[in-house]
Amino acid sequence: MSKRIVVIGGGAAGIGAAGAAKQVDSAASVTVYTEFEDVAYSPCGIPYVHGKEIPSFEQLFLETKEAYVEAGIDIHYETRVQAVDLKRREITVEGEGTVEFDRLVIATGFTYADPGIPGTHLEGLYYVKNIRRAMEWDRVLDKVRSAVVLEASPLGLEMTTALGHRGIETHLVDPRPWALAEVADPDIMQPVQESWTEMGVQMHFNTRAEALLGTDHVSAVKTSDGDIPADIVVICTHKQAEAELAEGAGIRIGSTGGVIVDERMATSAEGVFAAGDCAELPHGVTRVPIQGLSGSHAYAQGKVAGANAAGGGRVYQPVYVPWGMVAGRWMIGGVSFGETLATALGIPFIVGAANGITRARYYPDVKKIRVKLLAEPKHHRLIGAQMVGGEGIKERADFLAVAVKTGITLADLAWMENVYSPPMGALSEPIAAAAQNALAQLKD
Repeated sequence: MSKRIVVIGGGAAGIGAAGAAKQVDSAASVTVYTEFEDVAYSPCGIPYVHGKEIPSFEQLFLETKEAYVEAGIDIHYETRVQAVDLKRREITVEGEGTVEFDRLVIATGFTYADPGIPGTHLEGLYYVKNIRRAMEWDRVLDKVRSAVVLEASPLGLEMTTALGHRGIETHLVDPRPWALAEVADPDIMQPVQESWTEMGVQMHFNTRAEALLGTDHVSAVKTSDGDIPADIVVICTHKQAEAELAEGAGIRIGSTGGVIVDERMATSAEGVFAAGDCAELPHGVTRVPIQGLSGSHAYAQGKVAGANAAGGGRVYQPVYVPWGMVAGRWMIGGVSFGETLATALGIPFIVGAANGITRARYYPDVKKIRVKLLAEPKHHRLIGAQMVGGEGIKERADFLAVAVKTGITLADLAWMENVYSPPMGALSEPIAAAAQNALAQLKD
């Protein structure tokens, strides 16, 4: 008999798992259950449609529903899985009863953390996740005059920028001292915040949201610094693992609230795998478990989980977390740690920074960039980096993630070769300049 592989969740991890399972075992029966109306679209693109950088939501769809039928993947839309029974090797599906499985992939994703304040029952609260709801909200935004974004998380940065681009009076409320403060350093975020000011965004840092006010629909946000009128409130709290199904089945849950998996994405239950935002993975430098990464991580994890569910032998390595995004009029990004996070974790480091340019100084539209490198004090191996600039952030973050993973040192980077071409690279590479700065400080 062919393997019966069931995937719970139709996001990047779930669809990645389904596709990989069919690649490894084309005869396997692969069934996906999703609570939403669609799969195979990019939720990461939603803020950019709201901000009018992308013309339509239709451009975010990657495949048609028919493509999955042709691939032999049976997707059950708008269908909720209620329970997992490991002894009986079956799931309970709302409206369908029980369904047996030989292998199970849990890819249930995330939920936004509850703001923990009165008023979350009101209408007018937008949780950016489902593309169909985003389409509805986009029409609402045409009539919105003022909006409050709760928390300067990665999504909070994207939505603040999108609403500012749209010409909506935008307020960003966050209890921390600067945007993305748990991850990024203040010198990296300063240009972003300055560009928000130029866009008309009003920032309320060191400010706690205390309640959402209104009768049926939200009308204002009560904060520790006064009330802010709002037609809508965009909830951008941090992502929590949606692991209730796994936990209810007795599968081990980790310190982040995510499902514990090994390098095969296998859980504590035989024949059950987990991937994406519902799972936790070790960080490559600290080995501390982390959860809630990007869509590229989720898709890659899903590929490993699905391949192994079908009998393959793939592994997923510890993560070093290269990241990048557009915020305000700048690109920001990095890998592993900046000074703020490394200090909070008690990780010793030395640091070097440099301001540079991404093209020849005489080439039109040359962009500024700031690069900051962190290295461990003894052997000077790179452990993290952060950057802000007008372009070239993604490529440098990807490269620096490999540098951290492979143990490249400041000396290696200080005298690295680099591409010099006036339209795409300056004579002096900012990464090298930052490494030279760190080494020069060690000599002082």
